[in-house]
Amino acid sequence: MSITRIAFYHIETVLWIARLGTFGAAAERLKTTQPAISARVKELEHHLGTRLFRREGRSMTLTPAGRQLVRESEPLMARFMGIFQTTGEGTEAHGIVRIGAGEIAAASCLPGFVAGLQRDFPNVSLEIEIALTADLIQQILSGKTDLVFGAGRIAHPALKTRSIGTVDLQLLASPASVAAMKVGAGKDHFPIWSLSSHSPLYQIMKNAISASGMATRSVNLCNNARMMIDIVIAGNGIGIFPHSMVQRQLEDGMLVQVPGATDIAPVEFQVAIRAGETDPLIMDIFERASQLDIRAPHAA
Repeated sequence: MSITRIAFYHIETVLWIARLGTFGAAAERLKTTQPAISARVKELEHHLGTRLFRREGRSMTLTPAGRQLVRESEPLMARFMGIFQTTGEGTEAHGIVRIGAGEIAAASCLPGFVAGLQRDFPNVSLEIEIALTADLIQQILSGKTDLVFGAGRIAHPALKTRSIGTVDLQLLASPASVAAMKVGAGKDHFPIWSLSSHSPLYQIMKNAISASGMATRSVNLCNNARMMIDIVIAGNGIGIFPHSMVQRQLEDGMLVQVPGATDIAPVEFQVAIRAGETDPLIMDIFERASQLDIRAPHAA
């Protein structure tokens, strides 16, 4: 065994393959190529004199020797990363952190949160992806995102979550549409707009329109809440929207409550990271995010 030829990046590579499941995902995370990842693994296996991975379908599974290496190395790697960030030039955190969020979080607590990160971590670059919660979960599981703000309860054994509060929802339409409802057009003649069926808000919408006695034969889906708000304001239907995104439109009279609409249960929001995350910077940002209140848009 030639451990003197084993480098820090060899261990880092094995740990990321173990977390993400494929050489390709590890390559993307470490900003290198898949052949480079394969070469690192072969070098390490050669120096150790044993196989660390075996292929099962499209994923790479640890061998018994590989599992032992990961188990023993992971806490040491976390310790090293902590030392690097608190010693010498490592006092300033560096790197790229990828944050995923839905539109509701992006329109509420995210701007202040990002401003706080930029103030406290000036040498850290942020990459922010706005998408539906279902897509964000897939991104963090595949290693493409480090931390996500999601709607609804995120229940996955590979993720660690914290609640950051709830957002109120309202069934709304334009004043012209509501006026038409009152003179006999009826709510059933107006199309209903909702986020994608993969969104937690979709089932909430289905329950809300059922409780309000509206027919569901004309339900239109859109993956952009801002676009739906504009469509409903233009008099083209009814939508269920978070209060935080339509407060100004309600105050200006551009949107009003649909007559006869029942109260809608608020939707919970959570922040999530991978359960096996050990990077001190990501852990620090997660703890900061866990202290947020989704109802407080300007907290930094």
